[in-house]
Amino acid sequence: QVPLAESGGGLVQAGGSLRLSCAASGGIFITMTWSRQAPGKQREFVASISRSLNATYADFAKGRFTISRDIAKNTVALQMNSLKPEDTAVYYCSGTPLFGANSWGQGIQVIVSS
Repeated sequence: QVPLAESGGGLVQAGGSLRLSCAASGGIFITMTWSRQAPGKQREFVASISRSLNATYADFAKGRFTISRDIAKNTVALQMNSLKPEDTAVYYCSGTPLFGANSWGQGIQVIVSS
């Protein structure tokens, strides 16, 4: 597994924006994914993007979040706009290789205040 490192989280007011970034120190990932886990809830899918830059979003993310990827830099980003208190969670980046297990980041906290 290849270490992934998230950055860009923090505290923001409702209606604000945050941009999360995730950098892989190596590896080739077919798909890179953002997921999140709110307190007391199960981890849930947020968005994913393929090497051909096809993106998929959870319903709650559509129209507010944008996932992007830089293949050459081995990074993935999540631009989050119009944030709501219910977006408060730990956000995780993961990468799916052609073979083997997924790689995961440690997670980064996002807090949206009302």
